[in-house]
Amino acid sequence: MSILHYFSKDANKRAKFIFGLIAPIYAKVDPHLVKGYQKTIQKLDDEITIEGKTVLDIGTGTGAWAMKFLQSNAAKVHGVDLSPKMHIVSKEKHPKIEFSIGDAEDLKEFTDNSFDIVTASFVVHGVKVNRREKILSEMKRVSKEYVVLHDFIGKTPVFVRFLEFMEKSDYKNFKKNICNELQAKFTKTMKIESDLGSGLYIASK
Repeated sequence: MSILHYFSKDANKRAKFIFGLIAPIYAKVDPHLVKGYQKTIQKLDDEITIEGKTVLDIGTGTGAWAMKFLQSNAAKVHGVDLSPKMHIVSKEKHPKIEFSIGDAEDLKEFTDNSFDIVTASFVVHGVKVNRREKILSEMKRVSKEYVVLHDFIGKTPVFVRFLEFMEKSDYKNFKKNICNELQAKFTKTMKIESDLGSGLYIASK
């Protein structure tokens, strides 16, 4: 894919280029990501018992976040990502998880109420409000009960802010507005801080 896609007005083309470019780097840091997510997944398990649940991970990347659910004894975990290169990496790194290529704004591969938990790790902050609305609607549709965002909460580290600038993400507005956006769609929402400016947004239908 040409570097010109980075300057495209099409956000999906930009995302495919960026994450295709960094896929080899993420492949090498994947074990550290899996380990680093332990505290956060424990906080989630304290609120929602993961054991026995079916889980869909949107924008799964290398599958590191999806793997934490499998390690927490989820009954089934499926990861979906827009990037073909990330798809290759995830399948290689985590062969026990089922992965597919797909668009978070149109999860046509899955029927209504397909999974107990539908989650996304550092995905939803990357798009503007109109696209967030589409993604959250699709996550709600395919979820039986819970939608879980693992994303930015509180102060964002300087280096991460630089990366988000390069990605052209909407993380500032995400942090400011996501709680209201979730409350408009779900009957119950919860915000739990974790490490290094990250945490959980848990919503139930």
